[in-house]
Amino acid sequence: MNRPTEHPVLLFSYGTLQDKSVQLANFGRELTGQQDAMLGYSQNWVEITDPDVLASSGKTHHPIVTPSAEAGARIEGMVFRITEQELTAADAYEVSDYKRVEVGLASGLRAWVYVQA
Repeated sequence: MNRPTEHPVLLFSYGTLQDKSVQLANFGRELTGQQDAMLGYSQNWVEITDPDVLASSGKTHHPIVTPSAEAGARIEGMVFRITEQELTAADAYEVSDYKRVEVGLASGLRAWVYVQA
């Protein structure tokens, strides 16, 4: 029987969590995923000042999404299967500008994603 921490969790990323260096720094492994999209959102940018996040991503500005009423609004990205423990690591990586919510994806899957707080 699996321990609860081993149940797969779906995480959708449209930004730096797709970067190999960020994955290795936060999960200790490279993630494999599949292309997908979240509907009804539009993308902006947020300035990152957290030194740990800057160190692993190498980027001063990260994408951030907000709900959109615009017809056909969609955000392309990747959906990854991760563990509960890795989801906790992702929570720690994301700065306070983000909050984690569950969304439906274009594929019909439901996944966690980080949106504007």
